[in-house]
Amino acid sequence: MLHLNRPIVSFLLCLFGLIAVTRSATAEITKIEFTSKQPYGTFRVGEYVIRQGRIHGDLSPQEAIPGIDKAPRNERGRVDYAAKIILMMPAAARGRNGALLVDVPNRGLANAEMLYNSPRDIPFLFGTLEQGTGFLQDHGFTVAEVYWELGQGADLPSFADGDGKTHYVEGVGFAIVRDAADFLAHAAADGAGTLNPLDGAIDRVLASGRSQDGRFLKSFLLNGFNMVGDRRVFDGMHVFVSAAGLLPILQTGLGPMSSAEGAPTFDNPDFPGVNDGPLTIGEITAKVEARGEVPPKMLLVSSTTDYYSLRASLGRTGASGTADQPLPANVRMYDIAGGSHVIVPKAPAACKLPPGRIDWAPLSRALLLHLDAWVGRNAEPPASELMPLEPASGEPPALRAPSRLSAAVIQVPKRDQDGNALGGVRLPDHAVPTGTNGGQNQPQTFTCMLVGSFSPFAATKAERERTGDARPSIEERYHGRDDYVNRIRIAALDLVTRGFMLPEDAAVIVQEAASSKLFAPAPANDAPR
Repeated sequence: MLHLNRPIVSFLLCLFGLIAVTRSATAEITKIEFTSKQPYGTFRVGEYVIRQGRIHGDLSPQEAIPGIDKAPRNERGRVDYAAKIILMMPAAARGRNGALLVDVPNRGLANAEMLYNSPRDIPFLFGTLEQGTGFLQDHGFTVAEVYWELGQGADLPSFADGDGKTHYVEGVGFAIVRDAADFLAHAAADGAGTLNPLDGAIDRVLASGRSQDGRFLKSFLLNGFNMVGDRRVFDGMHVFVSAAGLLPILQTGLGPMSSAEGAPTFDNPDFPGVNDGPLTIGEITAKVEARGEVPPKMLLVSSTTDYYSLRASLGRTGASGTADQPLPANVRMYDIAGGSHVIVPKAPAACKLPPGRIDWAPLSRALLLHLDAWVGRNAEPPASELMPLEPASGEPPALRAPSRLSAAVIQVPKRDQDGNALGGVRLPDHAVPTGTNGGQNQPQTFTCMLVGSFSPFAATKAERERTGDARPSIEERYHGRDDYVNRIRIAALDLVTRGFMLPEDAAVIVQEAASSKLFAPAPANDAPR
């Protein structure tokens, strides 16, 4: 009988454990087809092109995806899927920076251009493919929009039950994003021999997800989809305004809409599947590491309204108490003081207040470069910056915890005498305010609770007194235009120094402040000529 000493036994058990939990390479992109290729524009690194088409793949029926074993199989005994894909890429290899940014669309609408290329005065909405500021392209990123959602660009496998009802295998959405990202980063060609247009161009892969799609990325990571064999799919993740939520698509759905469509609201706070699993990124990371995986580097961003409407505080404290849990070494977390979950030019008609107006695209741009440098060069990003919290008091109203989390404490940002949130990353419009940013809108419908509100200060002391507004007016706060612009400049330069804003964005913000209509026109120069 062979006798092994204890260290060797421990090593072998650990090795066998890793082999047991490592996801096997059971997926394949069988076909990639592009139906259009057009010029996208000229940028600092050169010409860009945009390709649109579809990917086709198949999966083993033994994948850990509920319902896939019941789906029809192709001639190879595997389960087929197909999905829409869009690539925005430099036309020449010299323009590529080596990073592939995989954007996860939200309800069939692309995010990347809105998140990173949105201009200052007219914020982009979901779904745009407009160039905007051209930030992503100027920096040489290759962007892939990979569609994954039932009824929103993805053809998911399905099967009929005994009653003839069709069930869609929604968890395949995770596999679509996994397989597409891995193919684009590592494959030379598809199963039919069609060349991968990015072959040899990618050395690191980042993922971006906002709101629903931030929850997608956390669930993707939690459930083991960030591995293909022993290879990690995403090296970095940029997760926006996902609060403490996950995405309930590891199930079969009856359609026509995805199980990812809904979320907890003030009318339905006990909506299942979103706040039922691990709430903090530390808990998720611990489960990933316990499987023997190296987690991706992650930057998580929350807005002020996420604390009121999406239980963001539970993403810091977990399911009980008010103390923040420690962040793992692979994570940085940032709060946008005064920011709204979504930025819109005009609030929906049902909302009683003007929408929030803090432009947080400059922060998105700076953080993406930090994430890329962290992944590519191990350059540390800025330390986490969070708002101090206090238990929600009911004014403004906050979404209560689900009934099943009996020990959970919903917290909201502490505020100053103007009602503006303290702490966090303070963009110039919040650091040098012209009103109260990020308040709750009315009524607390799903849309209004996410757009937040902006309540402007009175222009003059007389107006303030006439309306009974206790907040100091513009004329009481600032000694004219120069004082206001100088304070904006100081706030912008501070963010540039600390890595939260790029110099070109600071220049745009100062320019806008200098032309603000809040102040009377500068007097004419009466000096002799």
